[in-house]
Amino acid sequence: DTLLAISIAATAAGAVVARGLYASIALFIIYGLMLAVAWVRLDAIDVALAEAAIGAGLTGILLVGAAARCRAVERRAGAIADG
Repeated sequence: DTLLAISIAATAAGAVVARGLYASIALFIIYGLMLAVAWVRLDAIDVALAEAAIGAGLTGILLVGAAARCRAVERRAGAIADG
C-alpha cells in the first residue's frame, strides 16, 4: 500500500511538471488508473470502476482530443500569419 501511495504521488507530480503536453496527458491517465487500483485495494469496487471509466478513460480521451484540436488551430493560425 505504501508503494502504491508513493507511485500515485510521483505520477501526479510527473503529470504536473512534464514538459510535453502528450506526456502530461499520458501521466494523467496512468494516475487515474493507479487511483482505481487504490480504490480496489480499499474494497470500493464501484468507486474504482467509476474512476477508471471517467477519471482515466473519458477524461483522457477528452484531453487528447483537445490537445490535437489545439495543435491543429495553432498550425492554421501559423499558416495564415505566414501568408
